[in-house]
Amino acid sequence: MTESTQDGRRPLRVGVIGVGMMGADHAERVANRIANAELVAVADPDQERATALAAGFDGVRVFADPLELVADPGVDAVVIASPGFVHEEQVLACLEHGKFALCEKPLTMDAESSLRLVEAERRGGRPLVQVGFMRRFDPEYAAMKSMLDSGDLGRLLLVHNVHRNKTVPDSFRSEMIVRDSLVHEVDVCRWLFGEEIVEITVHSPAPTSNAAEGVIDPQVAVFRMAGGGMATTEVFVKSTIGYEVRCEASAELGNATVGLGSGVFVRSANRWGGEVPDDFRVRFAAAYDLEVQIWVDASRRGEVVGPTTWDGYASTVVCEAGMESLKSGAPMKVELS
Repeated sequence: MTESTQDGRRPLRVGVIGVGMMGADHAERVANRIANAELVAVADPDQERATALAAGFDGVRVFADPLELVADPGVDAVVIASPGFVHEEQVLACLEHGKFALCEKPLTMDAESSLRLVEAERRGGRPLVQVGFMRRFDPEYAAMKSMLDSGDLGRLLLVHNVHRNKTVPDSFRSEMIVRDSLVHEVDVCRWLFGEEIVEITVHSPAPTSNAAEGVIDPQVAVFRMAGGGMATTEVFVKSTIGYEVRCEASAELGNATVGLGSGVFVRSANRWGGEVPDDFRVRFAAAYDLEVQIWVDASRRGEVVGPTTWDGYASTVVCEAGMESLKSGAPMKVELS
């Protein structure tokens, strides 16, 4: 039975759509680590997996159809952790039923459908959707953003990103490196500069011998910002080292770097003078917790305070241009509607 929280209101009743790695992680988070929220439902076409997950919590219902979960009056808000190609209909359902949603990236798989969600939300008259760009909630990234916004370092000129995975399945193709990995740095750069990306070029170095046949890994992306600043990003999804994410912001009066850990030494076999985590769930555990907690608190207030549908749309447009640049090797203009 739902109990009232300290503010006298009932907890936010959350349903999770998609119970793969990310969805299962979010379900456990909502159930065990998030204040003022309770996990009440999960939905996934794989009923066996959904049922097994729900069995680990008290009173969690299982839905075969995610749209039924969204429509259920016992669900107040929805975490969407399903594959990107079904996000549009699930987000639209949340908008139709007036329910707050935390949608994992990408918002959708293409610019046209992302823009449709922006427009549908605006027609509804109030924001309901937060997009899961969790780096904005990471304490290190948030501290760097505050420092840059303070003006103490002067105007931001350059950003340099490193995004390395230890390994990915061979099914993770070149375009996915742009759409599913680089997309995080797309959002980070838009957020740090406070402006849009107007041009992207994705370069193709000689691939690692660990890459699957035909996969371009690593990749180097260059963004040109609306105000004239630039950003570089190395994405290397089979680096073998571990999960490394770093960001250096170079401003007129100094620079700030996050993601260094305890020091920079020779990196090998998950060591760099401190442990290099295996995957993103370890590196960004605090960020995910803060992201979901802030989403829950804002939803209970009737607000959206994190990345918006516009942020999701803009990032999708940049990644589409990036995939075209990956094919051609040429810079591609980014044009937002």
